[in-house]
Amino acid sequence: MNKSWFHFAPWIFLIVGLLMLFLSKSALTFVYAQGAITETPTLNGTSPYITQTYIEPVNVRSGPSTVDYPTIGQIPIGAIVPALATSPHHEWIEIDFPAGPGGVGWVYANFVTLTGTLQIVEPPPTATPLATSTIDPTLAAAFNIQPTVTRLPTFTPAPPLIIPTFSYQTPSTGFPIGGTIIAIALLGLIVLMVSAFGRR
Repeated sequence: MNKSWFHFAPWIFLIVGLLMLFLSKSALTFVYAQGAITETPTLNGTSPYITQTYIEPVNVRSGPSTVDYPTIGQIPIGAIVPALATSPHHEWIEIDFPAGPGGVGWVYANFVTLTGTLQIVEPPPTATPLATSTIDPTLAAAFNIQPTVTRLPTFTPAPPLIIPTFSYQTPSTGFPIGGTIIAIALLGLIVLMVSAFGRR
């Protein structure tokens, strides 16, 4: 039994090797779009294609902009997808994307590697907004409140400052008050002396 195993071992290895070679040549690339995976055959060397070389899945948009166009799917790491065209500034690449509008999508050029030459196409029109915001004139007039005009008080200047003045009157020339006081004092002294001598 061991001899029969060694007898068929080379043939088994040969068949497994041929099978792996066949599968590697007919490998399929997978494109992730809106939660569904679709199979895309391996591209030949004549048609332009991109290879996803970014470190994580790359978003596919409906147009060449992250602002004006929504995300419509993703491309997994290492996927190979047919390339159709490029934007005027070569920042975005249009690819074959069945889940997108018209069967195409756009990826950012820095996240993929392009093989081949592409023609330049104009971006698709942006999506029309569902509703245009308008303001009801009646409602706007209800909140358009005019401020009440208030007259500012008038400024009344203060009355002029009056500085009081004092007049000095020169005493009239007459008998001096000091002389009167001295005379009264002398008179009192004389009376005192007279009364003192009278008691003796």
